[in-house]
Amino acid sequence: MPPGPRLTADLEVVFLTRVLPSGTGQRHNGEMSDDGSAEAIGLEAPEGGTATPVSASPDAPDPEVEHRQRPSSPAFRKFIAADWAPRPEELPAPLIAAAFAAVRRDQVAAALPGERLVLPAGEFRVRSNDTDYRFRPHSAFAHLTGLGTDREPDAVLMIEPNPAQGDDGEPSTATLFFRPRAERDTEEFYASPRYGELWVGVRPSLAEVAAETGLIVRHLDELAEAAAKDVGSGDGALAVRVVRGADSSVEQLVNAAREAAGVSAEDAKTADTELARVLSELRLIKDAYEIHEMRRAIDITARGFADIVRALPAAMATARGERVVETAFDARARQEGNGVGYDTIAASGPHACTLHWIRNDGPVHSGDLVLVDAGAEVDSLYTADVTRTLPVNGRFSDPQLKVYQAVLDAADAAFDVARPGVKFSEVHAAAMRVIAQRMHEWGLLPGTVEESLDKEGQFHRRWMVHGTSHHLGIDVHDCAQARKEMYLDAELAPGMIFTIEPGLYFGPSDLLVPAELRGIGVRIEDDVLVTEDGCENLSGMLPRQPVEIEAWMASLRAS
Repeated sequence: MPPGPRLTADLEVVFLTRVLPSGTGQRHNGEMSDDGSAEAIGLEAPEGGTATPVSASPDAPDPEVEHRQRPSSPAFRKFIAADWAPRPEELPAPLIAAAFAAVRRDQVAAALPGERLVLPAGEFRVRSNDTDYRFRPHSAFAHLTGLGTDREPDAVLMIEPNPAQGDDGEPSTATLFFRPRAERDTEEFYASPRYGELWVGVRPSLAEVAAETGLIVRHLDELAEAAAKDVGSGDGALAVRVVRGADSSVEQLVNAAREAAGVSAEDAKTADTELARVLSELRLIKDAYEIHEMRRAIDITARGFADIVRALPAAMATARGERVVETAFDARARQEGNGVGYDTIAASGPHACTLHWIRNDGPVHSGDLVLVDAGAEVDSLYTADVTRTLPVNGRFSDPQLKVYQAVLDAADAAFDVARPGVKFSEVHAAAMRVIAQRMHEWGLLPGTVEESLDKEGQFHRRWMVHGTSHHLGIDVHDCAQARKEMYLDAELAPGMIFTIEPGLYFGPSDLLVPAELRGIGVRIEDDVLVTEDGCENLSGMLPRQPVEIEAWMASLRAS
């Protein structure tokens, strides 16, 4: 996915619309009607007149209105608590990720010694009224606990100095504050839609989570006292930092403790920003477990792209063909992984010229290209990020091939320089030189290649406004809070994983480009692991060469 802020569909500026053949009945916003009138879909336009009156209540509104009807009599509670099979006594095995997470926690503690670090898993986010989005823990929490999928809402990891440290003791301790399952004789067991076993399934116990993670595990109710203990900035006091933006209640708790200890809001913000930087830079070099998980995510993603090719006939036969493409991939990601790592971009025809086209409500026509930017996220939350631009009918036209080859040449140039010791920014520079050269050869630049590559020029960037690469891992745009000298200006090192994704986007209304190129958008994106002596294309199992793409698509359609 192109580096940069990700926009939701209702915030992005959509500057392209797709004109459909007459009779399809589809407008650019996805509504199905022959025209914009209510009568066209069998409705009468509303007129002014009587309506149900709405008046304010004379009484103050109840802050929480409960419409659910749940039994609560003592007799019912006694009845529902009885005659259940005993719970298993055997504890779960440690997570594979647990040992790796312990090393990471030690690294964070060493970077910020003698301090208390508070990392919330996060809280549920409301989608609509009392319906929440599917929970995903904060990436820093998952990285330092080894917990993935949807584990565990409201939990908090706390790393702090070990007060009992001796010559052989650990310098820090890590405690997970967690709300365990309620026993069957409690009202929460059957009445809580957030924690109740009959609503969300069996939650683990404190002992079970401790066995999985290797952490000290305490009840979430103990967090407030533990987070505020000895907080301050003087002798004998503990500085405390919190990951911001994950859980508002935990953030308020920590801020209250710091304020009571005389820590200024500005100093607190500076401390928290530094914590975010440390956590981000910790992920620049992937360990063996992370590399393994990235390979798994990319393998699933490759199978998802094969599913897309198989779905193209159905996509061409459907008014919203882009959504056929999207759901073909998303189904694979959900079946074999945790889901998609980000909203799938399924951009057909001129929609490919919109970098973050995620509405995916357009048609898919034979003769067009479809740009698909997608990545499967595995249960450990590591995600792939791959883009392929495919000819819908299986064959590139000459104009399409011209653009595609230019982008491929830029990508290959980036691969050629990606090795240890080369700066991250030099990968981008290598790709941009090829893009500038092609734009000059096609007569699109107002000056020379060198004038365009100069920072005061950059004219070639009109057709590729995003960067060539970004780090990739447990976040699709991983390590985003790292310092510039640790990211863009840093030398590549073994264990880094990042994307190489040049593109060219010739909008349908761009009068500077030849008419036959307008409406063509191409991006080629691969996931790259830096090795000891070069780099490995982790997504190289997906074809990149035009001839190979055409042969691959033909074989999938014949199978």
